[in-house]
Amino acid sequence: MNGSRQIDNHGRLRHFLSIEGLNRKLLTDILDAAESFSGVTEQTVKKVPLLRGKTIVNLFFEASTRTRTTFELAAKRLSADILNINITQSSTVKGETLLDTLRNLEAMHVDMFVVRHADSGAAHFIAEHVAPHVSVINAGDGRHAHPTQALLDALTLRDTLGSLDGARIVIVGDAVHSRVAHSNLHALTTLGASVVLTGPPAWVRAFDGWPGVTVEPELEAALHGADAVMALRVQLERAAGSGVPSPAEFIAGWGLTAERLDGACPTAWLMHPGPANEGVEISAELSTAERSLIGRQVENGVPIRMAVLSRVVELGR
Repeated sequence: MNGSRQIDNHGRLRHFLSIEGLNRKLLTDILDAAESFSGVTEQTVKKVPLLRGKTIVNLFFEASTRTRTTFELAAKRLSADILNINITQSSTVKGETLLDTLRNLEAMHVDMFVVRHADSGAAHFIAEHVAPHVSVINAGDGRHAHPTQALLDALTLRDTLGSLDGARIVIVGDAVHSRVAHSNLHALTTLGASVVLTGPPAWVRAFDGWPGVTVEPELEAALHGADAVMALRVQLERAAGSGVPSPAEFIAGWGLTAERLDGACPTAWLMHPGPANEGVEISAELSTAERSLIGRQVENGVPIRMAVLSRVVELGR
């Protein structure tokens, strides 16, 4: 078996690297498990013993407070031991290679690496080289994938809409540079939704022809009939030379405001994976409006990651 394959020869989840290639039943099972774990946070003792005796390493080469802390909380609530590696102070900075670092950690009998890295494919590379008893979860790699973010978005939508079957979900912004967009396209279409991408042509035209995905450059046309609208964070540092001369032009063409949403899709819910550039992707009033699901997205981060951790560690052997 290729070490980076997510599903082993027995049909079990060995690694969780990407939504691509995973079937609807598996995604639904993870969402269902996350719903059951949501109740743990309401208990006096917020722990279950599913991963007692397991050791999980947060291996973050790229800063992300929200993702790292939710993985840490998820591991602790499953009774696992969790180790956070500060890469800026690790031996890799002193010249030790990544593979040397992995081998040293494996010698401590760890069971899983949760990996975040600025380079696309980094999680797959690590999965190809870990010991047979170690699993890898991708917490975001370059422009490639952010699978747990997509699942928490899907859970938020399913809880709100009742079902994703036939739902029209609009994603606005810089899809081509967004690992969140890539993972959401796979997750939402696999779960039965249709997705409309809108934004500057250079940021969306690459997705024309994807199954279940429509590219609509004009914001108003894209929003019509939407059940939910997800704004992507505009990477302001990437705007130069990418088809969008300035943030001001993006705001004029695709920035979301209450007036725009009320005119095109008055009942649609609003989402954002965060952190938002208020006044760019969305207006400040929208982020806290009644139609906003942003807070619920954050709340669903821990139960989704509990579901993924438990699925991989318990069944991925």
